[in-house]
Amino acid sequence: MHPDGVKPRQPLPPALLGGPFTTRTAARHGVAEGRLRGGDLVKPFHGIRSATQVATPMQHAQALQQRMPAPAFFCGVTAALIIGLPLPLRLETAVTLHVGMPAPLRACRAAGVIGHKLQIADGDVRNWGSLRVTTVARTWCDLATILDVEDLVAAGDYIIHHKHPLASRDQLKDAVARHPGRRGRARLREALDLLDDHADSPPESVIRVTIVRAGITGLRANVAIIDARGQTLAHGDLCFPEHRVIFEYQGDYHRTEPDRWRKDITRKARLTAAGWHVIEIAADQLHDRRMLLQLIRDVLALHPPIHSA
Repeated sequence: MHPDGVKPRQPLPPALLGGPFTTRTAARHGVAEGRLRGGDLVKPFHGIRSATQVATPMQHAQALQQRMPAPAFFCGVTAALIIGLPLPLRLETAVTLHVGMPAPLRACRAAGVIGHKLQIADGDVRNWGSLRVTTVARTWCDLATILDVEDLVAAGDYIIHHKHPLASRDQLKDAVARHPGRRGRARLREALDLLDDHADSPPESVIRVTIVRAGITGLRANVAIIDARGQTLAHGDLCFPEHRVIFEYQGDYHRTEPDRWRKDITRKARLTAAGWHVIEIAADQLHDRRMLLQLIRDVLALHPPIHSA
């Protein structure tokens, strides 16, 4: 008995301390049912307990997989989050899990779960670490039902990025061709034509596609800026060479990292000295794309075309 009169809790077996576990597993380790009601244990789903935190979508998925049927897998937004694809903020923190079952099996039903009955081809599901998810290409196709073209391209650019590709452009094209869903097919085809494997960030992708879809011409992405001596000053994110204008996205990390902030200032000064106008776009401006387009049009009107750079 503890000195204050409270009976200490029974320690959990070491095998149950590393993450979520089922109540059946706990029973096999000799843990009493009353102990599983202890306030020190997290209860993310019926029949699941954890001695560690379960807060992020990944942690919720790891917990739920303990009781998922063998054919089940994570799909849609949940698969995208597990894989690490960039999504709009409204989806990045979603803890409701999307779980697929191959048709004709019935969709999963549980609190905190959205079940899907899906047509799945051979190779559409794989293991991502310890979790079963739809493949990168299939996940991208499924996202077309909930993302607009700009955000779909941002995810696609991330997937095919030349430095760390998760899938190739051809693999995405093949996945679109055999994707069983009709919803979002036109969006996928449009997004395929807009992908850029050198896009450096999702916001850059969103801005680029917003400009292109609005019919504003003259944009070139990731252009090497050459000075009068033939030296490369920088690579401009989103350039209008004839206007000598560069649009650059500035995330909050540019301000919170002193070294990056100082380099940005030096870089902007060198570009300005070379006759370029650098316009910074903040995260808030991405939320209102009509206002963003008006800004871009106003800046281009203020700096009319000169001889091509």
